[in-house]
Amino acid sequence: MARNESLVALNGTQISYIGHDCKDIPDFLGDTYGHFARRLDLSFNQLRSLAGIKTFTELEELVVDNNLLGNDLQLPRLPNLHTLTLNKNQLTDIEALLEHLADVTPSLEYLSLLGNEACPNQLVSPDKDEDDYQRYRYFVLHKLPQLKFLDTRKVTKKEVMEAQARGAFMKVVKPKSDAPRNEAGSESHPLPYTPLPRGSRDARNHKGVFAKCRYVYYGKHSEGNRFIRNDQL
Repeated sequence: MARNESLVALNGTQISYIGHDCKDIPDFLGDTYGHFARRLDLSFNQLRSLAGIKTFTELEELVVDNNLLGNDLQLPRLPNLHTLTLNKNQLTDIEALLEHLADVTPSLEYLSLLGNEACPNQLVSPDKDEDDYQRYRYFVLHKLPQLKFLDTRKVTKKEVMEAQARGAFMKVVKPKSDAPRNEAGSESHPLPYTPLPRGSRDARNHKGVFAKCRYVYYGKHSEGNRFIRNDQL
C-alpha cells in the first residue's frame, strides 16, 4: 500500500496516478484523497471502468486519456465537475455518452473526446473530413449546450445557434454489422437493387415485363435514327 501511495503525484488538491497499467481505480486513491481532490489525472492506464470515482465527491477536473473505456462507461453524479477529457479511449456511441454526461455532470463546460471513434476527427479518422467533424460538434452542443470548449476548439456563438436550430439532426447513424436472421436461423441477405418489378426479380421464374418507358431519347445521334427514313415513320 505504501509503495503504491508513493507513486501518487500530489500538488495541493491535484492528484496524478499516471501510467500504472491499472484496470480499475485503486481503492486507496479514493480512501486517501477522495475527500479533498479537485483534479484527478488517471491517464495512460488500462482502465475499463471508472466505478472508483464515486469516492471523489469534490472532483472538478477529471483526465482519463489513453485508457480502454468503452460504451459501458458510467460515472457517478459529479455536480462540480467542469472539465472532462476522455481522449484516446474506445468510445463509439456518441449519443449514449452525451445523454449520460448531461445527467451526471450538470456543470460540465470543457469536454475532449479526440482519438475516439465517436469523434470523427480527420487526424485519427482519415475517411472523415471537416464537415463530418463540424456536424459532430453541432450534435454535441445540442446535447450539452452549456459547453464552452470542445476538443481543441472554443465553442462559438454561431455554433451554439446552429446547434439549437438543427443539431438534433446531425447524429451519424452507423449501420449494424450483424445481418438479421430469418426463421430458419440463416442470415437473410437483401436482394440487390433492380428497377424491375418484383415479379421479375426471381431468376428461377423469370417473366417478361411490358410497360411504358419513362424516358424517351430524341437525340439525332440515336442508333435507331441512323437506319430509319422519313417515309418509314
